[in-house]
Amino acid sequence: MANTSLDTARSNMKKSIAVFERDLGGIRAGRANASLLDRVNVEYYGAPTPLNQIASITIPEPRVLLVNPYDKTALGDIEKGILASDLGITPANDGDVIRIVIPQLTSERRQEIAKEVGKLAEQAKVAVRNVRRDFMDDLKKSQKNGDISEDEMHDSENELQNITNNATKEIDKLAAEKSKEITEG
Repeated sequence: MANTSLDTARSNMKKSIAVFERDLGGIRAGRANASLLDRVNVEYYGAPTPLNQIASITIPEPRVLLVNPYDKTALGDIEKGILASDLGITPANDGDVIRIVIPQLTSERRQEIAKEVGKLAEQAKVAVRNVRRDFMDDLKKSQKNGDISEDEMHDSENELQNITNNATKEIDKLAAEKSKEITEG
């Protein structure tokens, strides 16, 4: 029972880290990155549709994103979707493609974004700790019911702590990399 629960805990912690990585991908660091537009939804034929499903996104220059819709009639809707996304970027529609020039970040804005990365990292760590807490509760119930011995409980606690420590280190590493990317621009 303890091993399958440990695998579940490990899997849930990995999911928390994956969500954190996805959130980091959406943070603008002063250079073009297609993942910046991952969370942009476009009203396409009356239904909200992810931008990356109705257009290709390329990076022709370090600070330029090029959005090339598969259906040219969607250009206006794509432009509205990007403006409504609150990313702080302005699309330029030339009738064929949409160009997005990523503006340089000011040092103040870089500091704000670095703080946001820290907040996201803390949220991810809280999610990991919640997984740990839930697993510990399950372990205590199992021991109380006599399903596992005290030694098994102790071993599982140690293993869980190692898994939690590794997940926390991974979150810290990802946050440090993103902060460095932001501050160096």
